[in-house]
Amino acid sequence: MNTEIPVISLQRLPIYLNYLKSLPAERTYVSSGSIAEALGMGEVLVRKDLAYTSAVGRPRVGYITKELISALEEFLCCNSRRNAVIVGAGALGKAILGYGGFHNYGIEIVAAFDSNPEKFGISIAGKHVYDIAEAESVLKKLKAELAVICIPAEHAQEAADRLINCGIRAILNFAPVLIKAPDGVAVRHIDVAANLAILSSMIEN
Repeated sequence: MNTEIPVISLQRLPIYLNYLKSLPAERTYVSSGSIAEALGMGEVLVRKDLAYTSAVGRPRVGYITKELISALEEFLCCNSRRNAVIVGAGALGKAILGYGGFHNYGIEIVAAFDSNPEKFGISIAGKHVYDIAEAESVLKKLKAELAVICIPAEHAQEAADRLINCGIRAILNFAPVLIKAPDGVAVRHIDVAANLAILSSMIEN
């Protein structure tokens, strides 16, 4: 777990990586200034973020593009593989199961869990849906370390506790409730409605 880098800086690294991968193959060098200009950020901020990686810039030319991409991929563990599961095979869970971009970051969605007996045993986007009561044995078999929670708020903490007890080390939570987790377990909360409310407040009347 990268604990020395501020979370806000860590959140920007995938943005830099996606931008760099969009550049033409013949773009040998890229500067922090050009990255900042393209992404609407400050150059000092970009340079400070990139300093957390192993990338080394060169005077007057900046970074070798391929080297910077490799440094970002290494820092974000894109070249390793971590298995993840979805909890909640409803509309949101199905959409995430069908998304194919996780492998770009070294993440493989390997299964889903649900509490609805009608969903047990079905396959969604090639991923098997299990009874959440089987979590301990299934997670051990699949060697999953990450989980995405896509269930109602009233059940989210219970599900998180079960997952953590079964060895899950990081949780992405889409339920509109703050999940408590012990030290050593990373949790990120994504409240879509709250983020839309923030955007709404930024629109001038």
